[in-house]
Amino acid sequence: MWQDTVVMVMSEFGRTVRQNGTGGTDHGHGNVMMLAGGRVHGGKVHGEWPGLESRALYEGRDLAITTDFRDVIANVMARHLRLPDSAMASVLPGYSGPARRLDLFRA
Repeated sequence: MWQDTVVMVMSEFGRTVRQNGTGGTDHGHGNVMMLAGGRVHGGKVHGEWPGLESRALYEGRDLAITTDFRDVIANVMARHLRLPDSAMASVLPGYSGPARRLDLFRA
């Protein structure tokens, strides 16, 4: 059963690197997604790491977004669920396709 299983974990809530105007670090871009399953090409981190220097931060206080979460969901839909491209629009409205190909699954 594990070969036919994919568990995707994500959150819509992130923390900022630097404090906001009220001294908190809530509502930032910083986040992570995790996939687990029998065919998941695991043991590696996908994406880019621009670092924590001020020039690398979005608006000088937040992690830069380097991977669109919809690219990961679309990859799971296509490679694991074998849904056709035509199904993407109903699941991910306004999504026009991945900005880059992700190598998330073994053949």
